[in-house]
Amino acid sequence: MQLSHTRPLAGVSFDEPNLVSSAGLVPLVGLAEGAGLRRLADERLSVRTDNGANAGRKVAALVAGMVAGADSVDDLALLRHGGMKKIFDGCYAPSTMGQFLRAFRFGHVRQLDAVASRFLVGLGERNRLTAGVQDYALVDADDAIVEVHGYAKQRSGYGYSGVRGLNALLATVNTTTSAPVIVARRLRKGSCGAKRLVAEELTLRRLREAAPQGGEPPRTLLRADSAFYGAADAWTTIEYPDGVYDETAGVWISRAEVAEVPFTAFGSRNKAEQVPGRLVVRRIPDLNADAAAAGQEPLFTSWRFHALFTTSNLDAVSADKTHRQHAIIEQVHADLKNSALAHLPSGVSAANAAWLVLAVMAFTLTRAAGTLTGTRHAKATTGTIRRQLVHVPARIASSARRLVLRLPTGWPWQTAWTELFTRSWRTTSSLHNLTTVIDATTRSRRTPNPGRATDRSSNPMINRPYEMTLRPQDRRWIEALAPGLWSVRRR
Repeated sequence: MQLSHTRPLAGVSFDEPNLVSSAGLVPLVGLAEGAGLRRLADERLSVRTDNGANAGRKVAALVAGMVAGADSVDDLALLRHGGMKKIFDGCYAPSTMGQFLRAFRFGHVRQLDAVASRFLVGLGERNRLTAGVQDYALVDADDAIVEVHGYAKQRSGYGYSGVRGLNALLATVNTTTSAPVIVARRLRKGSCGAKRLVAEELTLRRLREAAPQGGEPPRTLLRADSAFYGAADAWTTIEYPDGVYDETAGVWISRAEVAEVPFTAFGSRNKAEQVPGRLVVRRIPDLNADAAAAGQEPLFTSWRFHALFTTSNLDAVSADKTHRQHAIIEQVHADLKNSALAHLPSGVSAANAAWLVLAVMAFTLTRAAGTLTGTRHAKATTGTIRRQLVHVPARIASSARRLVLRLPTGWPWQTAWTELFTRSWRTTSSLHNLTTVIDATTRSRRTPNPGRATDRSSNPMINRPYEMTLRPQDRRWIEALAPGLWSVRRR
């Protein structure tokens, strides 16, 4: 590719008010509206002072900005360019968003957690985001360190990784047919080392209640990092058909061994909270690639161990295989750090915790959008969905008092985008809570044209109610201005 020589570029100017760079936000915001994001935030968030006003719109704007690629408060300015204000209401300034986040306290973060859980359930009811969760679900819990710089960040510290940051603990749920979704999240201090699991059981139960019920009782497999105690004598050798590359040792591993022992989890707690099961340990040879290349054989074999706890009836080899296939929460952490969780934007701990919850909601929304388009984007990363479905330039045109988006020709993912737009519009009952309906008989009378049919009842375009959008803050003004002419109804 090179610049055109036949028609050279003469100059550039930022003067087009009808262009938008992320037309994919239109179906995604519609999908979020249909799942009740704004309504849930308005109902459950109780942030005080004027900074907490219009909480639903501000939460929706924060999530939309993260979907579009914002990883800091300043990046939210991308919601205010070109014709964005013609398509969306509530395109707040980044300073307003920052004040809203800094007004959060610990209780408000827990309220936002409740919004995120119910938002996930609402998305699951409208597409196959959690298909198969009523039969078999794998819950994966793990934490990661989000690196921060400087000493102004509240609760930041050095954890087990030796990096200064904050500890983000996540719990995901996935099935054999669906990609992982985050059902619980918690931001903890950086020096936190205890492997405390978050309460993801309630969200999983809500997802299963919303899904069609099967004939057999649901099954759940939990995978979490934990220390193990004990030893095993009987090892079963596993021969890998294809070698597995070990990044630590820099060699290909073609064999491993597994063993199991009875184990009771949470043994330090009350007897009612203890969980009996089995501890399955997999060990692989700890090889030295440089020594092996020099022809120096080890005096004795050293091993590296990986443990998992299971209560299923699978044998040790099958349990280890299932564990290795579904341990994908690290990919979820990498996806978040490549998106909105690249930074924790505030020095206030509660604001950063709210930012984590909002980042999880943006991740869930993009996952739901990919599921609506088909199998190609159902398990795609956030970066792929953003690049192919969200960052689509468009020009705003007006036709019959309605806005029309003009998208570029030859877009490689036109079919997927059209499917997303169509299905998100179909699953959204109403993009506006209030509409104004003007009856056809209240319009101004015109002199009938002799060449035109005078039977008004046979013309569906004349008798069709005329609809226009009405902002909630204008409802009282409209009713006071013309109470007999305007009637406001809820869809």
